[in-house]
Amino acid sequence: MIEGMKNHLAHLGDHPRLAIIIQATANLALVLLWGWFYRPVYPYLATIFTREEFRTNQIVLVSVAVLIVLQVRKGNLQPRFGEPPQLYAPALAMALAASALFLAAEHFLDINTLSASLFGLASYGLLGLWLRPSTWRSGIPAALLLIGALPFGEHMQTFVGYPVRIMTARIVQDGLAALGAQSTSVDTILVFENGVSQVDLPCSGVKSLWTGALFLLAATWIERRPINLRWGLVSLAFAGLLLTANLARVAGLVSVGQVLGWRLLAEMLHVPLGVVGFIGACGAALAMLRWSGQTPGEVAQAQAQPASAPARPSWLAPLLAGAVAVMLLLYAPRLQPALAQSAPDWQLPAELATKPWPFSPVELEWLSQGGPVLAHRWQFEWHGERGSMLLLSSPTWRAHHRPERCFQVYGLNVENAFTSLVQPDFPVRLLSLGSGRQHGLMSAAYWLQSKAQATDDYAARIWADISPDHESWVLVTILFEGPVDPLSADSQALYLALRQSVGRSLEGGMTP
Repeated sequence: MIEGMKNHLAHLGDHPRLAIIIQATANLALVLLWGWFYRPVYPYLATIFTREEFRTNQIVLVSVAVLIVLQVRKGNLQPRFGEPPQLYAPALAMALAASALFLAAEHFLDINTLSASLFGLASYGLLGLWLRPSTWRSGIPAALLLIGALPFGEHMQTFVGYPVRIMTARIVQDGLAALGAQSTSVDTILVFENGVSQVDLPCSGVKSLWTGALFLLAATWIERRPINLRWGLVSLAFAGLLLTANLARVAGLVSVGQVLGWRLLAEMLHVPLGVVGFIGACGAALAMLRWSGQTPGEVAQAQAQPASAPARPSWLAPLLAGAVAVMLLLYAPRLQPALAQSAPDWQLPAELATKPWPFSPVELEWLSQGGPVLAHRWQFEWHGERGSMLLLSSPTWRAHHRPERCFQVYGLNVENAFTSLVQPDFPVRLLSLGSGRQHGLMSAAYWLQSKAQATDDYAARIWADISPDHESWVLVTILFEGPVDPLSADSQALYLALRQSVGRSLEGGMTP
C-alpha cells in the first residue's frame, strides 16, 4: 500500500500541469514577497492616481499602460510564470541594484518620486527573469516611459532646476557683462525670469528635460531603436540642446526686458521662445536617433536569430527570496526630526492688530501629514488692510506645502504670480487670486525663512533639508481680504516686520 502511494505521488510529480501549478505558486510567493518589500511606495502611487494636480501624469500613465496591454494581447510580451526564473544577468542586476538604491533612498533622502522610480526599475528587472531576453531588452523603452510618466517635472524643477537656474543666471550675467551690461546681477536675472515666466509650459525651463525625455523614449519605442551607447550619446546631446535652448531663452528675455527695458515684449516672447527651442531640439534628437541606431528591419532580424536560452538553476528562486527577505530586515525609513512642542513667541509687530484663528481638527490633520509641524493662524489688520496670515514651522520640507495649492483647495485660482525683491536678500512671492469669473478678488504673499536666509524658492528649502543638519524653517503666508498693491510701501513694511518677527523667534531657539 505504501509503495502504491509513492508511485501515485511520483506520477503526480511527473504530471506537466501539476508541475506548472507548483512552480507558478512558488513564483507568486516570490512576487508577493517582492510586493511587500515595496509597500511604502503604494500610498504615493495612489495619490498620483487620485489628485487633480497630477492629471497630466495620470493621462500619460494610462496611455502607456494601454499600449503595454495591447502589446501583451498581441503576444509580444508573454512572461513564463509557469517556469523557474532564469539566470539572465542584466535583468537580475537591475532588480537587485535598484532595490539596494531603494533602501538607500528611503533611508537618506525620502523622496517619493525617486523611490517609485526605483520600484519600477527593480520590478521590470524582476519581470525579466521570466521573459525572453530579446523581448525584455526591446521593452526597456516602454518601461522607462511608464516610469517617466511619474511627476518628474515638478521634482526636476526643484532638485535639478535650482542649481541649473543658478548656473544659467551666472552664464547670462557673464555674457551680458562681456557686452557691457555690468549692473545685471544673478538675483536680478532670477527674479526677472520668474516674473515674465507666468505660463508654466512643459517646454520652458528645466521642465523641458522631463518632457524631452518622454519624447525621446516614445520615439525610441516607436522607431524600435535599441538603447545602447549610441542612444546614450544621443540622449546627452538632446539634453545639451534643451539646456542650450533654455539658456538662449533666458538670455533673450533678460536682454529684451531687463537691459533694454521692454518688459511687455519679453512677456510676449516667453511662450514662443520656449516652444520654438523645444521643437527644434526634438527635431534634432529624432534625426540623431534615426541616424545613429539600427533600422527596425535590422532589429527584427537580430531578434529572430536563435539564441541560447539562459539557464534556470533551482537555487536562483530561493536565493532571490532570501535577498528580498534580508532587504526587508534592513529597510529603515528616514527618521523624521522632532519639533519642539512649546509654542514659539512670535513677538508680532505692535502695529499689527491680530486675532487668533484656530484650526479645525481636519485642517490640523491635513497640515501634519507631511511631518512634524507647528502652525499658527491669525486674522489681522494692518494700516487699514485686513486679511489672514499663517506661520508654519517645521524641520522637514514635506510639511511646507505650496500655498498656491492650498488656495486652489479653497476654490481660488492663481491668476498672476511674480517675485519681488523687498530687500536684496529678501524675495517674496506675490499672487493675484480669483474665483471662477471673478478676477482679482484677493492678493497674497509668501516666503520661506530660516535663521540664515529667506527665499520664495521651494527648491532652496528642499536642498537645505537634504543636509544632515536639520533646522526649522517657517513658511509665512499672507492672504489679504481684497485686492491690494503688493508693492506698496505699506505692504512691503508688513513683509519686513513679519520677517524680523520670525527671525527673532528662530534666533530664540525654536529648533527641533
